[in-house]
Amino acid sequence: MDTDKTRQHALEIYKEAVEAANPKKCVLDYLSLEDEVLTIESKTYDLKEFDSIYAIAFGKAASAMAEGVEEVLGNRLSGGMVISNSQPERKFNKLGFHLCGHPVPDERSILAANDVMSILGTAGEKDLVIFLISGGGSAVLSMPSPGLTLDDTRKATEALLRSGVDKNGLNAVRKHISQIKGGGLLKKALPAHVVTLILSNVVSDKLDAIASGPTVPDSTTYEDAWRVIEALGIEHQLPPQVVVHLEDGRKGELAETLKEGEFDPELVQTLIVGSNIKSLIAAQKKAAEFGYNTLMLSSQISGEAKEVAKVIAGIAFDIERSDIPVKTPSCIIFGGETAVTVHSMGKGGRSTETALSFCMEITDHNIVGLFCDTDGVDGPIDAAGAICDGQSRLNARKINVSAREHLAQNNSYDFFDKLGDLIITGPTGTNVMDIGIVIVE
Repeated sequence: MDTDKTRQHALEIYKEAVEAANPKKCVLDYLSLEDEVLTIESKTYDLKEFDSIYAIAFGKAASAMAEGVEEVLGNRLSGGMVISNSQPERKFNKLGFHLCGHPVPDERSILAANDVMSILGTAGEKDLVIFLISGGGSAVLSMPSPGLTLDDTRKATEALLRSGVDKNGLNAVRKHISQIKGGGLLKKALPAHVVTLILSNVVSDKLDAIASGPTVPDSTTYEDAWRVIEALGIEHQLPPQVVVHLEDGRKGELAETLKEGEFDPELVQTLIVGSNIKSLIAAQKKAAEFGYNTLMLSSQISGEAKEVAKVIAGIAFDIERSDIPVKTPSCIIFGGETAVTVHSMGKGGRSTETALSFCMEITDHNIVGLFCDTDGVDGPIDAAGAICDGQSRLNARKINVSAREHLAQNNSYDFFDKLGDLIITGPTGTNVMDIGIVIVE
């Protein structure tokens, strides 16, 4: 096995997957304008019938998605706002910009939300509002429920993230301590015509989970949110006001989030323009060009990172030994989003922890594994993820670095940093969850 060559192939396959989720391209694939008629997929909008057109973009891919809308609509845009966790490459012509915190909301997130609410407050029946939503939207745009502070929601979010909660559970709680999530933005925008274009970062592309579903009806309730808290056993880690708020909601003393049947569906169009499966298809095509027999497992892989790593390693071993379910040389491709239950204060993210667990399984095998976030930021760290092979753990031992100790300490970043195997891309401007690429020769 030419390990260097195989590693390079894995990196190029990953880059192809990220490029397939280019937010601007994803928007332009669904948006076109001809003779003052805007076509969004199969639905048309005669722009002469609208007094104003607003664009509200928020999330990690907000800037690039907004560029796509500005390219199509140009001066027809009346205004709007772009909110993201990284600076745009250029200034927008018609849209304002807010730089906000992620993954935990900060004061800037509140200011951005106030500005968005002000814009939406001017929208009426003869206006068109285009929302552009991507992963990270829950954090960069934040407005706590009445009676709660930003600090309350921040502490609640931090407790949830430490617990290893999955995306759906996280969002069920977030929606019920917020004025804009769970359909809150749609409530504010109506009776304007509302279009939402989404870059999905959620397993199964559940609309009410992406950025906590601010422009779609919410299927979860206060009771569901409380069950998440109870299942994780973190009641006593939450601010008292959050607990009281959720309990009041369970008693029916607070209004629920937006539900189906509470608005005219003819006024609303919602589309997913980019997703993990789109990236996996591109990755599979690239792997085939390199001559690998490909196996696309799923775009919906979830679970504890170290357990997912064991399962993927098991599949790789069957291919290596028996050419089942595909013959070598092969490339296993999968996507989704794992979780990490934090037991120590080490440094790492879900992708680097998956990679560390995987490298422990494949010691001395002719296997290469790459595990990365498509947004270029693996949770709280500055790396997209890491790459490893059958010699990674052995090489670590030579420099007195213990894989087992680093895993126990949730210190996967430090492990791969010492080996020089972190993958650092910087923010990619997109976010369609995570990608796993495993090559068996």
